[in-house]
Amino acid sequence: MPKRITQPAEWARHKAVWIGFPSHPELWLEDLEPARAEVTAFARAVHAEGRGERVILVAADEEAAAAARSMAKDVAEVVVEPFGDIWLRDTAAIVLSDHSARDFGFNGWGGKYDLPGDDDIGARLAARRNIRTERCDWILEGGAIDSDGTGMVVTTEQCLLNHNRNPGLSRTEIEARLLEDLGFSEVIWLGEGLMHDHTDGHVDNLARFVAPGKLAIPVAADNDPNWLVYQHAARAAARHEVEIVPIPSPGRVLRDEEIVPASYMNFYIGNAAVVVPQYGAPNDAAAVVAVGALFPDRETVGLHADHILTGGGSFHCISQQIPA
Repeated sequence: MPKRITQPAEWARHKAVWIGFPSHPELWLEDLEPARAEVTAFARAVHAEGRGERVILVAADEEAAAAARSMAKDVAEVVVEPFGDIWLRDTAAIVLSDHSARDFGFNGWGGKYDLPGDDDIGARLAARRNIRTERCDWILEGGAIDSDGTGMVVTTEQCLLNHNRNPGLSRTEIEARLLEDLGFSEVIWLGEGLMHDHTDGHVDNLARFVAPGKLAIPVAADNDPNWLVYQHAARAAARHEVEIVPIPSPGRVLRDEEIVPASYMNFYIGNAAVVVPQYGAPNDAAAVVAVGALFPDRETVGLHADHILTGGGSFHCISQQIPA
């Protein structure tokens, strides 16, 4: 029986990882330099003194590239490719188990942030690596799905069924495209994503596979505004043959008195390290311990992502792995 060609699970071996480097002062304002420092710390943790994968920092221009080289030094290769912003999880191509890639349409998360360079950054980065890429004629961001490597994928109705992505496609048609274009065999549909998430509920802030058939979902802290979202997600997932693993939530995280979509679920699983975002919340340390227990063969590191979060995401959002 031929081996299934699909998106490998994130814990499968990586050849390299693309990481977006903050490049546009007009987007980041006073958070530019602190965000660059957080991204550099993330790159250093993933590199893990040479035990991890090759890190490719992607800068949008020469000024940003010079800053990346100065800050990251020998832990990362730096390439220049123009982009709108750093969220490569959503704009880079998805590399499959046969080393080909699928590059999807991108419309700025439903028309919210239409920035030059984001629509074709995936094809350009793949071409640099000589990865054969097929363009798929519908809108899909990488952060909207999460794979367990066996053919199972989890997503949210709020994002994939949103009229601002693929208004001409029904749920059945979108599910068929997930199966055809990415080799999945079963789709787990969750409902809503986190409050105030401008991605319209990306699943990588809500539920992540941590092993075949094992799905991590947050358990709300006392003051978490997303407590019903987590409960509904767990009930929807329980209709499938998956084991649900609880992870503490950060609770209510405010920036400028506004609730922001802070989530420990936006961790990145590298070859040598799992990097968990931290927000100065009471459950920061508990989340690192809980995630670390799921990956005993890797070091689990908690790193602050406060300034990256001002742009709307965290470590998983700015990275896209290239499977080995």
